[in-house]
Amino acid sequence: MVLQRIFRAVIMGPPGSGKGTVSARITKTFGLSHISSGDILRSNISNKSELGLLMKCCIDQGQLVPDDVMSRLILRDLRAMDHSSWLLDGFPRTVPQAEALDDAHSVDTVINLNVPFQTIKQRLTSRWTHLPTGRVYNVDFNPPKVPGLDDETGEPLVQRDDDTPDTVTLRLKAYENQTEPVLEYYRSNGVLETFTGTETNMIWPHVEAFLHKKLFSVKQKVA
Repeated sequence: MVLQRIFRAVIMGPPGSGKGTVSARITKTFGLSHISSGDILRSNISNKSELGLLMKCCIDQGQLVPDDVMSRLILRDLRAMDHSSWLLDGFPRTVPQAEALDDAHSVDTVINLNVPFQTIKQRLTSRWTHLPTGRVYNVDFNPPKVPGLDDETGEPLVQRDDDTPDTVTLRLKAYENQTEPVLEYYRSNGVLETFTGTETNMIWPHVEAFLHKKLFSVKQKVA
């Protein structure tokens, strides 16, 4: 699809909500550039940029990266895409970050994936990993041929610390506490669109139909 004008969207959803899969489908279907805050952060830390070193210092000390530092980092990359349509993933995570983004760019829509925490918890705690290669199995829908062993090497699989039931519960609670004010901010601005479901393949057709309608109305306004 060739867009008639620049279109900017934000996607939000807790860990394990299928956000990565939906983002990939949006970028492929609608030709938006996928911008991941995590990728930008890792790249800056790896390249030892001024902001990257500042963030690494915060992370090493177990501190949250300050809003203004995170905003400067993401907005600097977005400035290089002034004439591009994009899908922003992982930013903003706080209201000050959302306000900084609004000051710099007009966001057309915010897609929120609302997957029940119990579904996510089951999804994440069913994941087992072969650490040397990073191969991931899910005992529910992508199990190894031999329980507990990697298909290729026969080596044992492990459950990452991030995927244990207690850790998953803490991660989901932290996400909810941090992002609820951001969702409310976008809700009050009239740009939030929430999609609820337990499976990505059931949510995706609704996201796709919404974006087709949204982009068609944008083209109508331009015409």
